[in-house]
Amino acid sequence: MERRTIGAAALEVGAIGLGCMPMSWAYSTSEQNGEESVRTVHAALDRGVTLLDTADMYGPFTNELLIGRVLKERRHDAFVSTKCGLLVGEQHIVANGRPSHVKRACDASLRRLQTDFIDLYQLHRVDPEVPVEETWGAMSELVAAGKVRALGFCAVGARADHRKSPGAAGVDAATIRHLERVQGVFPVSGVQAELAVWSREALESLLPWCVSHGVGFMAAMPLGSGYLSGTLTPGGGFEADDVRARHPRFTAEMMAANQPVVAGLRRIAERHGATPSQVALAWLLAQGRQVIPLPGTKKERFLTENCRAADLELTPADLAELGALPAARGSWE
Repeated sequence: MERRTIGAAALEVGAIGLGCMPMSWAYSTSEQNGEESVRTVHAALDRGVTLLDTADMYGPFTNELLIGRVLKERRHDAFVSTKCGLLVGEQHIVANGRPSHVKRACDASLRRLQTDFIDLYQLHRVDPEVPVEETWGAMSELVAAGKVRALGFCAVGARADHRKSPGAAGVDAATIRHLERVQGVFPVSGVQAELAVWSREALESLLPWCVSHGVGFMAAMPLGSGYLSGTLTPGGGFEADDVRARHPRFTAEMMAANQPVVAGLRRIAERHGATPSQVALAWLLAQGRQVIPLPGTKKERFLTENCRAADLELTPADLAELGALPAARGSWE
């Protein structure tokens, strides 16, 4: 697979990464299978998908434990990205950016991941009670200590909120302000935020900021939490513990209203003998070499399908057609 670079630290990864969250959190628990997920992670590494994206809050903690089972055998094949800064309570998800918490969280992640170092350590959310420079300074000390290789920001425009998916984040001016502030403390290597065919806000300011500063951009929810694959039926419903059951974008009405996006992906997919998912990922890869999509899956067959997107070359006409598709209807705000 083609290789791309994670920003300031110049760390190479496969052009498509693997979002590991669905393996143990946020989506239908009845479909979670630890052994199948472990096989999928091994298959990803075999195919050159080296960036494994997880977080301490996914589970919480169970996602890192699962990835640790693979890293114990294949640490040198993987690029590990995990996150700190969010705590999961019974009713709420809250931010914690205190330096003491950051350092404890890193040590705990290292134990669960069964590794001596984390390749990319991301701040999951900015804590409004702690100056972001203090949080970032504590994270930079982890680099100096050899526990972390590079630092990144994840979804920094969003507030921690129990109503939201942990991956859902608005891209706004606050994101850029936070990035500018921490850049003066320690270089930002990667930024992770939502970017997909139906959610293109990051193209306006966040991705250009990354390009101008040589920072890698990790595209979260590149397949719209499964919607852009064209495999979800409007009104089909979700299990009660699935975050999509509470997401305004996944009501029966909004899923039906967003069908023109899927129809557009299908038209282009048919021209290339591809799938809607592959077209959606190829569109992201075409947005610049800073962009690394992070499709989440727990099944090897979907992983294989996603990997093939790296070989799909969209024409200028394809890209223009995709760029003209409507934005998603239904959002957290």
